Amino acid sequence: MEEVVLVDPSDRQVGTMEKLEAHRQGLLHRAISVFVFNSKGELLLQKRASSKYHGGGLWTNTCCSHPRVGEPPADAAKRRLKEEMGIDSHPVFSHTFLYRADVGQGLTEHELDHVFTAIYDGAPDPDPTEAEDWRYIDEVSLKEEVTKDPGRFSAWIKIILNDTKFRFAGND
Repeated sequence: MEEVVLVDPSDRQVGTMEKLEAHRQGLLHRAISVFVFNSKGELLLQKRASSKYHGGGLWTNTCCSHPRVGEPPADAAKRRLKEEMGIDSHPVFSHTFLYRADVGQGLTEHELDHVFTAIYDGAPDPDPTEAEDWRYIDEVSLKEEVTKDPGRFSAWIKIILNDTKFRFAGND
């Protein structure tokens, strides 16, 4: 049974809960999102495996997950980037943001998301149970695609693209 860490808006732990149940109840929990850029400033997207319990087949950021109970977000970002995309890197913390989004099937993502970035110029080796495809994309093209066909993208990537704290690599 995989648990998530329930938190208050200040990121203080208030409990734990089985992951799917937390999403059914829409309870605020801790999450991590990793955005990997290549040296050209393009973002590495993953297409979530169709078998995922929500968001299957949608394009999203390089890696998104939840820290384990007692695991610091930075450690979770490194671990999950390796597990999901086969990239061994040390993501750098950027910022946090809080969001709530209906993701269908009676599930709600309500997360205090710790955002990390990394630079990587290779081809990932994704776990097919996590990601069924990947590609690098520049900021302008990504925003155009999200505007033209938002249903192809995860709720959280659409939200973070409008977050004033989020910056594409090289756009500081």
